[in-house]
Amino acid sequence: MTRRQLVKNTVIVTLLMAGAAVILLPFFWMLSLSLKPAHEIFAPGIDFLPSKLEWENYAKAFNETHLLRYLMNGVIVCGAILFFQILFAVPCAYALAHRSFWARGAIFGLVIAGLLVPYHVTAIPLFLGFAELGLLNTYSALVIPFVASVFGIFLFRQFFASLSTDIIDAARIDGLSESAIVWRIAFPIAWPAASAFAVFSVVAHWNDLFWPLIVVSDPNLATPPRGILYFRDEEAGSDFGPLMAAATMVTAPLILGFLLAQRKFIQGITASGLKG
Repeated sequence: MTRRQLVKNTVIVTLLMAGAAVILLPFFWMLSLSLKPAHEIFAPGIDFLPSKLEWENYAKAFNETHLLRYLMNGVIVCGAILFFQILFAVPCAYALAHRSFWARGAIFGLVIAGLLVPYHVTAIPLFLGFAELGLLNTYSALVIPFVASVFGIFLFRQFFASLSTDIIDAARIDGLSESAIVWRIAFPIAWPAASAFAVFSVVAHWNDLFWPLIVVSDPNLATPPRGILYFRDEEAGSDFGPLMAAATMVTAPLILGFLLAQRKFIQGITASGLKG
């Protein structure tokens, strides 16, 4: 390695480490506050390490609020949304990639256009509709608006478009129906894309505060971000140790899930983004 290359690599690594430090600093500070005694949180100056580990903050987060219930609601809502999104997106994407029919290009254009429309635009009509149907304060209200994902259709369509038509034709010759080809051949091959989509979907809906804040007022149905608001109200915004402990517990599953799925996530994004 030449001196010039060494300097270049050193600069790149330094910039990457600096960027990572900036991104991780809020998480580290949150973890630090969750382990600090109350008198250290508001102490003058900045001390990243607590003098002693105050595990009592985590005990308060679970005992004084319904944090475990909020986490369970997040798992139920995100799991249901992901299940139905894949159920609808995979067949639609397969049809757009490997079936010839009238207006296929126009339909795919509408899918692309749908990516440009934030779901906040439809919040008021959806809220009024759920109110008329009596579905407010239900799991259905939290799940139904997101069961059809244009991003999921786009992502899977890009992946399916890269599949060889010989595989599809061979399956048809063997007598498989189109549904069997979708779920027994195409979907298992598209597992990296499914993993990438699962990360996007779970992170988006686990962190979503806007929609649960509108359709849910029952604390027993609160998702994690909505539950944090209840926690803050109960504590009057003053007991920041347990509050940061609750925030850490809400964030930890996402970090752990991404670390476990990062290889498939990168594979799915690469394969889906470069092939069309």
